Amino acid sequence: MGRKLIMLGVMLLAFGCLAWADSWTGTVSDSMCGAKHAHASAEAAACVAKCVSGGSKYVLVSHGKVYQVDNQDAFKDYAGKRVTVTGSVSGDAITVEKVEAAAAPKKPAA
Repeated sequence: MGRKLIMLGVMLLAFGCLAWADSWTGTVSDSMCGAKHAHASAEAAACVAKCVSGGSKYVLVSHGKVYQVDNQDAFKDYAGKRVTVTGSVSGDAITVEKVEAAAAPKKPAA
């Protein structure tokens, strides 16, 4: 009985930690250009791909702030595109759990 309670507690703790993950929506840029690619576009995608092939790292630009990201491979299909990143932040670095395409921002009503 005690062992089952301990296992239940461990499982609740593990799932509780997942609930603490934050998310950010922004554009995938590169460490050389940074916030220059704050908006997703074909031009941004081409530039980011070129810079990363030249040695730059992927970064996330969200609300004017540039975040360093780990798990660089998760971003290779999203260069210059709008994404939502789930993970945890420490300073200006995000430990990435998940990256997925994000919808285009809504335009204000005229």
